[in-house]
Amino acid sequence: MKEPTLPNSTIGVFGSGQLGRMFAIEARKLGYRVHTYSPDSDTPTGQVADIETQGSYDDLYEVRVFAQSVDVVTFEFENVPSAAVDAAAEFVDVFPSGNILHITQNRLREKTFLASNGFPVTPFRHITTLDELTAGVAELGTPCVLKTAGFGYDGKGQSKIRSIDDIAPAFDLLGGHDAVLEAFVDFEKEVSVVCARDQRGNFAHYGVIENEHANHILDVSFAPAVVDAATFNEAIEIARSIADTLDYVGTLCVEFFLTRDGQLLVNELAPRPHNSGHLTFDACVTSQFEQQLRAVCGLPLGLTEFYRPAAMANLLGDVWQDGEPNWASALMDPAVKLHLYGKGEPRRGRKMGHITAVSRDAASAVRSVRGAREALKSAG
Repeated sequence: MKEPTLPNSTIGVFGSGQLGRMFAIEARKLGYRVHTYSPDSDTPTGQVADIETQGSYDDLYEVRVFAQSVDVVTFEFENVPSAAVDAAAEFVDVFPSGNILHITQNRLREKTFLASNGFPVTPFRHITTLDELTAGVAELGTPCVLKTAGFGYDGKGQSKIRSIDDIAPAFDLLGGHDAVLEAFVDFEKEVSVVCARDQRGNFAHYGVIENEHANHILDVSFAPAVVDAATFNEAIEIARSIADTLDYVGTLCVEFFLTRDGQLLVNELAPRPHNSGHLTFDACVTSQFEQQLRAVCGLPLGLTEFYRPAAMANLLGDVWQDGEPNWASALMDPAVKLHLYGKGEPRRGRKMGHITAVSRDAASAVRSVRGAREALKSAG
């Protein structure tokens, strides 16, 4: 292993959204400088970083210039072209590796990796033609879900097929792109394991986090999840094994379906900090963002203990539909913490911030964040 990248060094970040913003906050607390690279300017990350470079990921000259200005590169956004990753890697270490990004930014490659290594996944088929889709629906049954192979998020690029009448319209929506057809899972709940693995192979995790979605977008997360000990241990071991198999360095989120008969199925991997781990920012000794920093810099991982049970509620642009939210009212509960991402336009469905709270138990923390979010809509 190489010498660690120490404080006063500069961390390069591909991507410039809210994940990079929270990463940059933690990096600056530890005395690092942050240089973000993305196609945008005045970004959530750029507002906190020391340097913000606006450039295309396809401009490999500018990517190389960026890479030569930093001491290590990481990501807050995985859909960076492999050519850009390779160009940066000519000059500095990139964590997680370009190979891992190549796997996780494509649903087909990700599902194939998981299945071929024996990890539990939903039955799936690779779809390139209408005939393959028709045959796949016959094999997997209805309902089933058709997803573009190129990575989407928050439910983008997905169609539910309920009957044979839905097959042709769903295929047309693909626009000629490859797709993955998945059997529909009648799950009891969705959970995730946010974890970190360092350059020595050491592993740390935040237990099992339970997630509730609305319109395919994460709405509320809380920890600890309501699962039995066997499910808890299995989820952690699957996440650990995935990280080891990938030789992963950084923060990783493994999203699961928990079926009604108690089976865990891996839904997706996120090779970066994850929305469901935002509650670690306020509730844990070491946040998921600091763990990412420690891992990519070759420092020891930090403690993941929770001070108290915790919850997080996302704030979408919808909260602004009746004007400026009532921030003071939302903060009447002293256990509530507000995080805004510095985004200019509060569009419907756009993640603008989140609220966290700690309490005596997870259910109470959930009530606190839901109550605070509702209070935002009250008249000032």
